[in-house]
Amino acid sequence: MSSDPGRGHAAHDSGPGQPASGAGGNRTGAAAMAGADDSAGNQAPHSGRPRRQSHRGGVPAQERELGAQGRQTLRKLLDAGMAEFDKNGFQAVRVDDIVRRANTSHGTFYLYFKNKEDLFRALMRDVLHDMEQVTEEFPVVTRNDAGRAALRHWVGRFCDTYAAHGAVLRVLTQAEVISDDMWSDGLQLMFRLAEAMTTGMTAAPRDAGHTEEAGHAELTAVACLMMLERVNFLFSVEVRLPREEMIDRIAAIIFAAFLY
Repeated sequence: MSSDPGRGHAAHDSGPGQPASGAGGNRTGAAAMAGADDSAGNQAPHSGRPRRQSHRGGVPAQERELGAQGRQTLRKLLDAGMAEFDKNGFQAVRVDDIVRRANTSHGTFYLYFKNKEDLFRALMRDVLHDMEQVTEEFPVVTRNDAGRAALRHWVGRFCDTYAAHGAVLRVLTQAEVISDDMWSDGLQLMFRLAEAMTTGMTAAPRDAGHTEEAGHAELTAVACLMMLERVNFLFSVEVRLPREEMIDRIAAIIFAAFLY
């Protein structure tokens, strides 16, 4: 997801609060949303919940089956990497910093990840998975109080998900420090979110005489999404803003943006 858009569906009326078909600030650690589904359906052994996608580890870890101790070490490295990226940003972090925070060795690190980029990609898998879920949940927003409430609920859901992955999402806005494929993944996520917003905000019946060209609606969605992302960026770096009031205002602005 990016604040620099220069690089680089038909819906059924499911009613307010239902996802539109065809849509497709506190700092926290890598385990903040550890109960979310893994798209591959992998279950953590001896546990009742699915594993996070990051728990597949990096390239070296995926080449072997991890035991209980290996999974614990992997999670320590992921949490340490998230904390270091959160504190210092992607470019400044070294493997030395990660292993020191995880209280482990370089040799152990390289059993699970090729380098810090490999670890970051593992964390990115969680971001893409969770943001895809948020994308799919964008409602068809009707032009009434129920529609406003559904939109406000979705904005809050977006904010919660951003808060869980703020360190990674901030890095994805920095094209100059990440590889082209990571930038592309972030950009594609942004466009899928904008598409979901366009679909959900325009699928409900309109007032007589109100028409909006598809291209205009998509640009409106991108502008609203950039506003939403920037506010959450500020939340994630602990700028003191009234969270609930900001969510109310953002939802009201998005609602109004598609009515004029």
